[in-house]
Amino acid sequence: MFYGKHYDHRNELVAGLLTGWPDDQTYSEAAAWAAFCFQSFPMRRLPFREKTQMNRPTILTGDRTTGPLHIGHYAGSLANRLRYQDSHEQFLLLADTQALTDNAHDPDKVRRSVVEVALDYLAVGIDPCRTTICLQSHLPALAELSMLYLNFVTVARLERNPTIKDEIRLRGFGRDIPAGFLCYPAAQAADITAFKATVVPVGEDQAPLIEQTNEIVRRINAISGCSALPEARAIIPKAGRLPGIDGKAKMSKSGGNAITLSASSEEIRNAVRAMFTDPNHLRVEDPGCIEGNVVFTYLDAFDQDQDGLAELKAQYQRGGLGDSKIKARLEAILQELIAPIRERRAQLSDDRGYILNVIKEGTERARERTESTRRDVVSALGLFRL
Repeated sequence: MFYGKHYDHRNELVAGLLTGWPDDQTYSEAAAWAAFCFQSFPMRRLPFREKTQMNRPTILTGDRTTGPLHIGHYAGSLANRLRYQDSHEQFLLLADTQALTDNAHDPDKVRRSVVEVALDYLAVGIDPCRTTICLQSHLPALAELSMLYLNFVTVARLERNPTIKDEIRLRGFGRDIPAGFLCYPAAQAADITAFKATVVPVGEDQAPLIEQTNEIVRRINAISGCSALPEARAIIPKAGRLPGIDGKAKMSKSGGNAITLSASSEEIRNAVRAMFTDPNHLRVEDPGCIEGNVVFTYLDAFDQDQDGLAELKAQYQRGGLGDSKIKARLEAILQELIAPIRERRAQLSDDRGYILNVIKEGTERARERTESTRRDVVSALGLFRL
């Protein structure tokens, strides 16, 4: 007997696992018991995902595969993704095709980074049984929908998108803009709608892309005369984009101003020591400024003791608190955060086959979802089909 039910046969137990448990915890306990009783039975193959994901909002998020992830990714998105696993049907997109829009000169980096980013996902605690990790370039429906959506948006509208305008300026493209980069809003619309995502976590600077996605959705729905696609809602995390350790607006591995999730203890220590603080805080007794002070920006993002941090800020502003003290506090927090991630990452990296299998299985599930949406859109628009 288990939870008031009798199971005299393996098949009956499996049926109970698939239909009879009200929550994830009960299911996990039942699955563990079944695995003990029937050790040869492949419990990890049970399609419980479909049951647990029913009636949950669909969320799409992901990262460009341009290198290992850093603590800016953790504060801005990864920590929230861990929570979304229990409340949403979550898809994580390894955006290797998008990475090529400004890395076409180095496709090897994009290819290598696919496994690196997937490693980081798993190391921080993303569970492939609760979150689908999939590879963008292996989902042909995304490319087909991107091409289709370009017929519903003008070049002028693409150029007016604030996110694209800012990125063009930051990258110094001028008028030599890669066409794939300019068309990214349509490609992202394809990504979001292919999964029929209704929730998309983005930084505040990315919100215009969600707005343009919804413009395309509304136009397709109007032309088709039905609700072929749902609109998406942007979720903007409370933690904004972390600056680089040098105080520059963007943290990046290539810029040498980031702390990766695989950073060694020594690398963390050196990075914190090099952090930008208040250039006018020359002596301990001098009043310090917390605005624009990178150390305090990081403490805001990672320090769980916000009351203690508030007292620290007040003392720093009055004077009498040296930069070395606040840096020591930040270093201890980051060492504690990154050490278990680094350890899990090292263990996982020894089993490349497992990482590839996670990506492959997730991509197969995602292909079914995105292909179904492509068929829905083609049918709704009344396009010719053989």
